Amino acid sequence: MNKTDLINNIAEKSGMTKKDVESVLNNFLGEVTDALSNGDKVQLIGFGTFETRKRSGRTGRNPQTGVEISIPESKVPAFKAGNKLKEAVK
Repeated sequence: MNKTDLINNIAEKSGMTKKDVESVLNNFLGEVTDALSNGDKVQLIGFGTFETRKRSGRTGRNPQTGVEISIPESKVPAFKAGNKLKEAVK
């Protein structure tokens, strides 16, 4: 399912217009992005938690040349599924 499919499904089930659903979805994604950028986490009870994790620096290899390169540490977004979501997927 892509974003357009998601918008269409929510609009059908909620009775909202596609334009309104798209606006709400874009605002939700923007708020989650802003929170993660600020180092906060977003917890949706039963669904899951969006957070950032620190990835340590490491040594890697260029696959074309085999030369070792240094990969710096970074922050990456992560999602941990909640219990209700895990049960629904089983």
